[in-house]
Amino acid sequence: MRMMVDSDHAGDKATRRSRSGYLIFLNMALIDWLSKKQSTIESSVFGAEFVSMRLGIEACRGIHYKLRMMGVPLEGPVYIYGDNMSVIHNTSKPESVLKKKSNSICYHAVRESVAAGESLTSHISTHYNLSDLLTKVLYGEKRRQLVRGLLCDIYDFD
Repeated sequence: MRMMVDSDHAGDKATRRSRSGYLIFLNMALIDWLSKKQSTIESSVFGAEFVSMRLGIEACRGIHYKLRMMGVPLEGPVYIYGDNMSVIHNTSKPESVLKKKSNSICYHAVRESVAAGESLTSHISTHYNLSDLLTKVLYGEKRRQLVRGLLCDIYDFD
C-alpha cells in the first residue's frame, strides 16, 4: 500500500483553513482519496502537512483492518510520500524533537505509526506528488502530467 499526501497552507481566503489531500494506492490501483478543508487553522506549513499525514494514516489503518478481516494478506509498512522535507525528517529521525505544542497530537500520531513499523515516510518531489491535484489549483502541463500519473494502464509496464 502506498499513500501520497499533501496540504496547502491557509489556502481558503475567507477562513485561512488549509486543505488536506491524500491518495491511497493498493498495488497500482487508486482505492481511496480525500480532499477537504482541515478542521483546525494551522499557523505553519509544518502543522498543516502533519494534519494531512495523520488523516491519511488513519484512513490507511482502516483500509488495512478491513482487508485483513476479508482475508487479504498485507505485508510490510504503508509507504507514505510527502513533499515537505521537514515533516519527513521529523517522522523518521528518532532524535527529532517537537518545538510547537500545537502540533503535538498529529506529530505523535504519525511518529507512533512510523515507530511501530506500520508506515514508512519518504520524500517525493512536488513535481511528482499526485496529491497536489487535490490541494492546489493546477493548470497547464503540470496538471496534465499529474493526471497522466493517476491514469496509469497496466499494459504500460511490459
